[in-house]
Amino acid sequence: MKKVQSKRNNSRRMFLKSTAIVGTGIMFAPAYIRAANKELVIGCAGSHTAWMEAIVTPYMKEKIGADILFEGTKSSVNLEKMSSNKDAPYLSVVQMDDPVMIQAVEASLLEQMSVDTVPNMSALRSGAVHMDGMWCNYVQPWAGIAFNTSMTEGVGSWAELWDPTNKEKIIIPSLQNTEGMWTLFSAAMLATGKPFAEAQFEIDAAFDKLAELKGNILTTYSVMSQAFNLLEQGEISMLAGNFSSYTLPRKKQGTPVDLAAPAEGIFAMPSGICLVKGGPNPELANAYVNEMLGSEMQTAVAEFASSLPANTSVKAGAATPEGISIYSPDWSFVSANRKSWIERFDKLMSA
Repeated sequence: MKKVQSKRNNSRRMFLKSTAIVGTGIMFAPAYIRAANKELVIGCAGSHTAWMEAIVTPYMKEKIGADILFEGTKSSVNLEKMSSNKDAPYLSVVQMDDPVMIQAVEASLLEQMSVDTVPNMSALRSGAVHMDGMWCNYVQPWAGIAFNTSMTEGVGSWAELWDPTNKEKIIIPSLQNTEGMWTLFSAAMLATGKPFAEAQFEIDAAFDKLAELKGNILTTYSVMSQAFNLLEQGEISMLAGNFSSYTLPRKKQGTPVDLAAPAEGIFAMPSGICLVKGGPNPELANAYVNEMLGSEMQTAVAEFASSLPANTSVKAGAATPEGISIYSPDWSFVSANRKSWIERFDKLMSA
C-alpha cells in the first residue's frame, strides 16, 4: 500500500499502534442462590461490550444474583486466556466465534453442556447446538459492508470495494478477526464467479483478488472499535465485513453510518457461548448460559444488536434484509487453514 505522508493521514493510522485489548425464564434450585461467591468472569467480544454492560449485567444481577465481570477482546485472545490458565481457570463462560470454539474443543478447554443443567438448549433452532453441546450459538448478527452515509448513499455490491474512486478510503479487518473472512471469501467470489459456498475454497484466487484491492485500503485493523471511529468521522467511506450488532445500534444513536447488504449475499456471524472446563462457580455459570439462551434475554439482545435470536420462541424483528442470501462458511475448513492464511495476509498487506 502507498505510504501516506500527510499529518492527517498519519493520524488516521495511529490506532494501529495501540496494544490495548478492548477490549430465559427458567427457575433454578436454591443452589444458585446459596453460592458464596456470586462473581462470574465472562470472556466476550470487545464489540459486544456496550450491550453486555447495558443489558446483561443488570439482568443477571437481578435474575441469578451474579456479579458479572466482562473481559472484552477478540476470540483468539479468549482462546489464549483459556489455554494459558488451563490448570487454574478464572473465566467461567466465554462468548466467542465458532471457528475458535472448534480449536477450544480440540484443546479440551470446554465443558460439555446438556439440557439437564441448561434447559433452554432445548428451545434453540436447528444447528445452534454444536458438537453435542460443547457450545451453542446464542445470537446471529449478519455481516455486510458498513459505510459512512455522508460519503455514499449505499453499497450495492462487494465489488464496490475495488472501485478506483475508493482509493485509500477502505479499511478491512485482519484475518485474525473472524469478520476478516468475509472480505477474503468475497474476493474469492468476485475472482472466480462462483457462489460463496463454492468460492470459499478458492483461496489462491482470493489472495490474488485481495492484492488488487491494496490501492484502496487505507489500512487493516485488529481492533475494530478504533477503525469504526474513522468511519464515523468520515476519514474512510467503507468498513468491510462489519456486522449488524455493531453498526446498527450506532445508526440508531444518530451517527452517520449504515450497514449495506450487497446483492451477492451477506454472512452470518457465528456468535457462540460455552462453559470453560473447570471454571469457577459452575452452577452459576450454567445459570448464566441458560438465561442467555432464554426468551427474555434473547429478545433483548436481538433487539439491541439487530440480530437473529437462536431461541425459536422469539420472533425475529427487522434484523436481516429481505431477499438477500445469508451464508455460513465451512468453519472446519477455516479452522484448519486459518494460521497459514493469517501469515499470508500479513505478508501481502505489508509488502
